[in-house]
Amino acid sequence: MRPQDEPSSSHLRVERLSLPDSLALATDRKAPFAALGYGTPHGVAWMPTVNARVLSPRGAMADVWHVTGPNIESGTTGIARWRTDGHWLLGAIDLDEATEKQGLAELAHRAYRDLFKTLDQAGAPHLQRIWNYLPQINADGGGLERYRQFNAGRQEAFLEAGRAAFEGAPAACALGIHQGALSIRFLAGQQAPLPVENPRQVSAYRYPETYGPRSPTFSRAALSDIGDGNIALFISGTASIVGHETVHHGDVLEQTRETLRNLQAVVTAANERGTAKFSLASLDCVVYVRHPADTEAVRDIIEGTLGADAPMARHAVYLEADICRSDLLVEIEAHTVAAGRLRA
Repeated sequence: MRPQDEPSSSHLRVERLSLPDSLALATDRKAPFAALGYGTPHGVAWMPTVNARVLSPRGAMADVWHVTGPNIESGTTGIARWRTDGHWLLGAIDLDEATEKQGLAELAHRAYRDLFKTLDQAGAPHLQRIWNYLPQINADGGGLERYRQFNAGRQEAFLEAGRAAFEGAPAACALGIHQGALSIRFLAGQQAPLPVENPRQVSAYRYPETYGPRSPTFSRAALSDIGDGNIALFISGTASIVGHETVHHGDVLEQTRETLRNLQAVVTAANERGTAKFSLASLDCVVYVRHPADTEAVRDIIEGTLGADAPMARHAVYLEADICRSDLLVEIEAHTVAAGRLRA
């Protein structure tokens, strides 16, 4: 799968663009390396989309990933579609339960099995970041909540593949979409990222069994050397949880404030792991809102906390989505890049 004349290294860069600006990058039959689209069309091969309603006034957006490697190859491994330059890889998986006639745990296991096969074959063995989207995440799946079913299948695939399902698990999010298929998007590379945890929270993979028979498989964040002297910070889906418990039940304003406190705690922890210095205000975030009517209130809290001109406030993408717990009203995931290096 890897091009024969690949470079010894490739630098990764990401920018958040409107849909028209993203599509304008594909000229003369040459497209960017890859993109993750929010509310974008489904037919753009290099831009797998998140099938959720966009609540932002700017409409459809995309995080466009660029590489310095000259050769980009695309293909499929089982049910996984991918693009790689031989160093970095972005992949997508979509599985429709109605078509596949399998339960969610089985589909999650199957999806992650092919995901890991893709990484092994591509020579990009280390997951940097994963995005998971599943319909009806909080619904009863025959005696077990669907999110808990998903966690069971995901963790089983990690363990079978000999992957880190606890300490060292990749950054990730899992949201509930209102239509479409089980969708997984993933970014991988040749070097393992450095996991980061939040001192205000119990690590997700250490949650007690009251949250399901298998714990969620992700770290709170991850730091990745993306080349050219830059470090990327990938922050997992973050919500109003202290310890392992939801706080501020029914109050979207306080849940948003608590989420921002947790994001700041992750940023502070990340700043202790190397010379790169990140800030809350510099994050490019995706804000998932359970009730669309709450969007303006959530935006007001973010802008009031950081300032309306802060990059996080100006560049935020708002999507309608259910959060992994039925008592959570908002979740934020993010990424940013800063110059520096990681500590050993």
